[in-house]
Amino acid sequence: MIPTDGRHARRRSPWPIALGAGILAVVLVAGIMVYASLRSQARSEFSGQVATKVPTEPAPKLEKPPALANWPRWGVTHTQFSADNEPEHVIEQARGVLGRVPMVQNQHIMGWGVGNPEPSPGQFNFGDLDRRLTFMSSSRGVPVITLCCAPDWMKGGKAGRTDWSKNHTVAPEPEHFDDFAKLAVRVAEQYPTVKHYMVWNEFKGFWDPATNKWDAKGYTELYNKVYTALKKVNRDIKVGGPYIPVESNVRSQEPSELTGSWGTVDQRALDAIQYWIDHKQGADFIVVDGASMTNDKGNVPDDFAAQAKFGAITSWLRQKSGDLPVWWAEWYVEPENSGWTEEQRTAVQATALMEFATSGVTTALYWNPQMKDEGECPGCLWAPKVGGEMPMAGLLSGFAKWFPAGIEVSKVRTSDQRIKAIGQQRQSVMVNTSGEDVTATVDGRQVTLRPYEIKWSGRGL
Repeated sequence: MIPTDGRHARRRSPWPIALGAGILAVVLVAGIMVYASLRSQARSEFSGQVATKVPTEPAPKLEKPPALANWPRWGVTHTQFSADNEPEHVIEQARGVLGRVPMVQNQHIMGWGVGNPEPSPGQFNFGDLDRRLTFMSSSRGVPVITLCCAPDWMKGGKAGRTDWSKNHTVAPEPEHFDDFAKLAVRVAEQYPTVKHYMVWNEFKGFWDPATNKWDAKGYTELYNKVYTALKKVNRDIKVGGPYIPVESNVRSQEPSELTGSWGTVDQRALDAIQYWIDHKQGADFIVVDGASMTNDKGNVPDDFAAQAKFGAITSWLRQKSGDLPVWWAEWYVEPENSGWTEEQRTAVQATALMEFATSGVTTALYWNPQMKDEGECPGCLWAPKVGGEMPMAGLLSGFAKWFPAGIEVSKVRTSDQRIKAIGQQRQSVMVNTSGEDVTATVDGRQVTLRPYEIKWSGRGL
């Protein structure tokens, strides 16, 4: 298993000390002190893995993604622990959960369950990526790759070494932007069935402490090199960015062009997005991520109404970008230590998905929080190590079946505002946002929903 915060340092062997009769004691003492200093420095600078022999296996033969009438819209990102970390019977269950209604499946090229793809310049190791992409193919996934993160030697580290403690916080150095673009090309050549790429992740390493703002210029320079390189591989490849976190506050000291009852968006993120829009070489979609919670007050005005933030940001992105397809690479709805039950958690998620669908999001990728060991796993898609489908899996499958991109979606009338509902021509979905039974007329029919219950109903038949 490749750690994202590993501490696997390569310990140096002690220097051989040959003492001659004529060596003065003071020289010996000085030498030992210098050596101890070097060892201490080495340990403080490196914590990771050292590359050994690089595998040379051929690229896997992946099935073509399923032919679908509409883009699935909904999907998942494989994280540190996923189906490939499970016993065989759980792998089969996960394959069924993700594949019964084809969904988008996303994997990063380094970290989040896979190792360093290019430990040294020109030496590639795609073993972990091959395994993840093979699973995605076997579970009828529509594959997406996130081009993050970068090998250490592109970030000021040493070739052949991988320091996982810095993997998610350091961007490639500008002199290695071309090298990162070349790595993106090599990935695209390895997986010709993958036609969608997101460039980088959350602007990691692109924060400028001197200005207290995002380094949108630096990121856009990297993005443009990757975009141009991938289009040369295949013009059909779709590339998007900037994949920046869009945060909000209730008590904001700075003006923002995007506010609502759910809070005030940090204008610095909006400025970075606008810079990317104005200076990109091209883009096939625009990517962001974020949480419904504000940084200072959690979900406002309440857990369910806070989800309107996603719709408001989506509308802003569509307007500013000239109606580029909007992707949410990650979204989060639950404050820390919420104490939510799985039913309440899934109900809030259903409200978020409704916001995505009605505001015209093209793709929404659920950050799957699978755990390594058996036990409680809030929000997971299946129970780790033992199997068994979790409620969030059914919610995603339902939305993938009935609300793919391209389907006209509208809000559905309810006689009680505690029940929220949306529908398309043939199906509607409703959710009780309260902790008590609610009886109401929804879409012309009387229904009773248990606390936080989600119910699907046919319509127009």
